[in-house]
Amino acid sequence: MKRSEFRFAERLRVRWVEVDMQKIVFNGHYLMYFDTAVGGYWRALAMPYNETMEYLGGDLFVRKSTVEYLGSARYDDVLDIGVRCARIGNSSLVFQCAVFRNDQALVTGELVYVFADPATQTSKPVPQELREVLQGFEAGKTMVDVRVGGWDELGKDARHIRTTVFIEEQGIPKEMEWDEADPDPGCVHAVAYNRFGQPLATGRLLEHVPGVAKIGRMAVSQTMRGSGVGHAVLEALMKAAREQGYREAVLHAQMSAAAFYTRAGFITRGAMFEEVGIPHIEMVRSL
Repeated sequence: MKRSEFRFAERLRVRWVEVDMQKIVFNGHYLMYFDTAVGGYWRALAMPYNETMEYLGGDLFVRKSTVEYLGSARYDDVLDIGVRCARIGNSSLVFQCAVFRNDQALVTGELVYVFADPATQTSKPVPQELREVLQGFEAGKTMVDVRVGGWDELGKDARHIRTTVFIEEQGIPKEMEWDEADPDPGCVHAVAYNRFGQPLATGRLLEHVPGVAKIGRMAVSQTMRGSGVGHAVLEALMKAAREQGYREAVLHAQMSAAAFYTRAGFITRGAMFEEVGIPHIEMVRSL
């Protein structure tokens, strides 16, 4: 197998605890690497696993695992764990996996899953919706649809995401989260959806001062963080800002998210400050 044959790969670094007396990764850990990468594969499909399986009315159970060892990984190696859906049967899914150090394939494997009723563990046909998502991803199609519009159109889904992230997860008081800006006709909202129509991330755009747009209320569902869906929302908001003639975008980033905005071309301005009890930093970018 070649690294180029995999659209998706999860990057891992070998930990001390994974090395055996021979100073190489213990053979059983490669199945753990595969399983970790399969989780990343679902994120790349923009599919929160538990919510998706509940929506589809089933779950995936491993039927068979095979591993072939070609070489050995060592402590502190950086590895790319490639995953691809190789075949879809009536009730089964076959995934091919490979562990790469740079372009060298060290270990290959195959995982066979059966789609089944979670209560009885009896097999069921793979839903057509799931089949189409898997085939679409492997064909290079985009997994996320970002819709831009007003509160009347997108408010229900934006509210759901923001409630989950800001109020329930971060503990921001309800009265500090909702304001009169949301339903304002001049406020642009963006919501990212997966292929099943599930909302995954949101953000909004307001005028800060003439010529400068303010991006805010950026929130990504916990299981989708690091998948690129937040970047897709940010890009959609910046595109809307450019179309409205703004020359610059400003935002107040939580310190934990500053690196995300830096990768998107924003730079910090000023000192750290607190907002709703959370450390923030102002960041700006030319449009």
